Amino acid sequence: MSMPPSSESLTGHQFLILGGAGGIGSQLARRLAARGATLVLGGRSTASLEAVQSEVGGRTVVLDARDFAAVEAAVRSCVDEGGLSGAANCVGSIVLKPAHLTSEAEFDDIVGTNLRSAFALVRAMGRVQSRNSKPASVALVSTAAAEVGLPNHEAIAAAKAGVDGLTRSAAATYARAQLRVNAVAPGLVDTPLAARITSSEKALETSRRMHPLGRIGHADDVARALEWVLDPAQSWVTGQVIGIDGGMAALRAS
Repeated sequence: MSMPPSSESLTGHQFLILGGAGGIGSQLARRLAARGATLVLGGRSTASLEAVQSEVGGRTVVLDARDFAAVEAAVRSCVDEGGLSGAANCVGSIVLKPAHLTSEAEFDDIVGTNLRSAFALVRAMGRVQSRNSKPASVALVSTAAAEVGLPNHEAIAAAKAGVDGLTRSAAATYARAQLRVNAVAPGLVDTPLAARITSSEKALETSRRMHPLGRIGHADDVARALEWVLDPAQSWVTGQVIGIDGGMAALRAS
């Protein structure tokens, strides 16, 4: 999708994106790079990260976003090398199962991937960035399923509801340090993570009907919102969980 130019340059600002090679993370990277930002892309696959880096520049760091020490080291490196205006956690997973069919290992992986990684980033920013007395922003990714009850979403809804609570509490904790914390909560988005759903026309049509605006999301829909909350210009926005979901969580489709 096209990215209209912004009148406000981000030249001189550096951003860390965990999950920077994913569908949403890579699109966020493109949007920020188009405005002149310097990027650090974090993730587990060297090849995938380097493919995005070839488009947007910056540097990459191979890590497990669930590893507290590794995430803190990445944040500290960014602060030491050019400063850090914001960090986003775009790491996530989609597992749709009822609770009674979800194994303990699956539950632990869902919580680790979606909630632990978010906490690791907030923790690192709190330990490193908040001590610099310089404004910065954290952007997390939740889901509409944490707001509205959807069948077969128990584990992911539980993990992402934790992200919502983390967002609000951390925003309160770090407000005096000028560290803003916000989240966006998408509906179904057409990314590689959602391929099992989007590859089935029947499942895709069901998903379209669940969104009052009649379509599922694009990665750029979510990336635009993440870009907005990360932007230093949004200096009075914190503690928000913003629905980017075609109206799913707030409206009843006609």
